[in-house]
Amino acid sequence: MFTEAQLYSPVTQGADGDVVVHLSDEHPGVHDPEYRARRNAIAALALDYRPGTPVPRIDYTEEEQRVWRIVSVELARKREQYASAEVIAAAERLNLPADHIPQLDEVTSKLFPLTGFRYAPAAGLVPLREFFGSFAERIFHSTQYIRHHSAPLYTPEPDAVHEILGHANQLASPRFAAIYETVGAAVDRLTTDRALKFLADVFWFSMEFGVVREQGEIRCYGAGLLSSFGEIEEFREARLRPLDIREMGTAVYDITRYQPILYCAESIAEIEDVVGDFFATVDDEVVAELTGQPV
Repeated sequence: MFTEAQLYSPVTQGADGDVVVHLSDEHPGVHDPEYRARRNAIAALALDYRPGTPVPRIDYTEEEQRVWRIVSVELARKREQYASAEVIAAAERLNLPADHIPQLDEVTSKLFPLTGFRYAPAAGLVPLREFFGSFAERIFHSTQYIRHHSAPLYTPEPDAVHEILGHANQLASPRFAAIYETVGAAVDRLTTDRALKFLADVFWFSMEFGVVREQGEIRCYGAGLLSSFGEIEEFREARLRPLDIREMGTAVYDITRYQPILYCAESIAEIEDVVGDFFATVDDEVVAELTGQPV
């Protein structure tokens, strides 16, 4: 099932104030002391951020900018080939830069006029209730670090590529942004961790790894697919199932592998009707009824 700690490298702050990002042994940058120091410094800036203060700007290195340029070009090609028309149109309106890593303020300046969403910095993992709850105010918490330069088309964890090229391009669609907002409103109605977990899993199989049928082809709209150079080519090999909220909220899956089962909508309207309506109405009792277990 969905395990928060697996998604992001844990970040700790010692009594002396030092911030440490704990990379896994398999991380491409784990044996690079310069990269590790860089990650610690970027995480420290995010931890120091307070709402209402200026969003920290990162002085990205030329090496980091090169990674962004490589990934931006490659993912743009894949998006045109495999993404849903709704996402392609939204990405064109947003017009993110391909020649440099946009600061979060730059993302906000492009995104806010389209759908009212703003970006805020995150050091790494944001607790589910805070992460999803912020959608009600049209705020998206985003990391600012970039994957290791040795593997520009791969990352074991969400980075700025995922948060921006994946989620921002999705959030530039008013239809998808409206669904995000309903997710945020739902958090206030959920009082148990089990119900919150159910909501997170439905989000995973829709806004992160959702696919839709368009003109006889399977296209992706989920941010996790849009930002993964490898998986955006492989998702058509997955076993497709129709949208089913109970299944999506209770499925067992491994986030470290390509998803073998995906839930396919027949249109964007069906995503709004099935997934959007679930987020708009879910509460503890709805989850209890769907799972057959008290929450």
